[in-house]
Amino acid sequence: MLVWVSHSQRPLSIGELCLALAAEMGSTDLDPENVCLQDTILASSLGLVAVDKTSRVRLIHSTLQEYLCLPGVLPDAHKTPGEPCLAYLNYDQVRELPATEVPGLHDMPFLHYSSLYWGFHAKQGLSDGAKSLAVRLLSLYENHISSALLCAELNFEGYRSLAGPPFTGLHCASYLGIVCVVEDLGKMKGCDINEIDCWGFTQLSWAAQRGNKEVARLLLTRDDVEPERSDNQGQTPLSIASFLGHESVVRLLLARGDVDPNKSDVHGETPLSRACYGGSERVVRLLLARGDVDPNRSDVHGETPLSHACYAGSERVVRLLLARDDVDPNKSDVNGGTPFSHACHGGREGMVRLLLARGNVKPDKPESNGRTPLLLPAERGDEGVVRLLLARDDVDPNGQDREGVTPLWRASFDGHEGVARLLLARGDVNPSTSDNWGRAPLWATYVKNHKEIRALLRARITTTGILD
Repeated sequence: MLVWVSHSQRPLSIGELCLALAAEMGSTDLDPENVCLQDTILASSLGLVAVDKTSRVRLIHSTLQEYLCLPGVLPDAHKTPGEPCLAYLNYDQVRELPATEVPGLHDMPFLHYSSLYWGFHAKQGLSDGAKSLAVRLLSLYENHISSALLCAELNFEGYRSLAGPPFTGLHCASYLGIVCVVEDLGKMKGCDINEIDCWGFTQLSWAAQRGNKEVARLLLTRDDVEPERSDNQGQTPLSIASFLGHESVVRLLLARGDVDPNKSDVHGETPLSRACYGGSERVVRLLLARGDVDPNRSDVHGETPLSHACYAGSERVVRLLLARDDVDPNKSDVNGGTPFSHACHGGREGMVRLLLARGNVKPDKPESNGRTPLLLPAERGDEGVVRLLLARDDVDPNGQDREGVTPLWRASFDGHEGVARLLLARGDVNPSTSDNWGRAPLWATYVKNHKEIRALLRARITTTGILD
């Protein structure tokens, strides 16, 4: 029982624990006589576990949890929960449940846990008997209720399930990363190693998404594997692994001659773009080491890998890209935004310094709506970035967007006193420049009653003699 309480992937309810302890390998159905009463289970714990207000079973102290999870304290700790989970899922009464709808779990409380977490425990340790049960479960997985439960969980995690092909047992085993089961299922008659599921994922796509290197290696040894089969968004296994930073899988894919490192998805994003957005320095370094990778390729929005890195806020990735002479730091996207404007808008002072050190960056280049890089941090109140830009001679502190708004107007309207002080400290900042509707910064302070900024503006206007 202590193994269950200490090594379950989420706290079990007392009802779940009763059924978990009753499940047996080799049985075709759950024997009701094996299900102990709750009081009996708690009494046998010698006071080491308790049931909380939510009916979850927990150890009495966190130090006991830490001790039981130390290596060697509970040998084969994951085999103990894994085998009952698989035994339960293979019971006749469970296999007979329709897979098209998720039942109420009050009568079968252990079904949810065993469906979602058997694979985690099995991956840590799988006996021959449990392996047979896993293969039996997955051989007709699309018709098993546990498939519906896992797919519902994946949808909750952000995967958009579409009507179409099923999520098969081989997809599941690849997702879980259980190599021996993937190998056995792959040998079955009629197995399609490139079959897509309802998300458009192949088995290799799932291995790439989860970073399951050994499963990916096994799949890539097959002559019939298609390593560039795309999902519903046009993303290849390489794109998926690159975005999530699974370096070992990326290495396996790049080692092949039939994988295009520049292949774009439906958004025009390449594996390098995805890696930059994901912020994986190691993967970006791997891709840039390839002579055939284009570091400037734009997506459908005109954004380059450097744009993605600046937007995501990864200074180390930006540094890698800027070290290359063939990376254009001024390339605009469809909205006129540049990598520099993305960095300024995000208030990333360190990244702004890196870009300015490049020398050929245009720090005053406006976007399509006229917003300059200085206007963006002024709007957000990012004093560090504003200070860096104001220290440059090639930045116009009075630059207006298409609505006539200046950095000082925006700071005054949004109540960023520190930014207003920095701007007003410049002798060339006009405190009375109005927008297209004739509204000056002083007017903007009245809208939201920013009294401190109003006083600063009045003092400056009085000193300079400029009226609002």
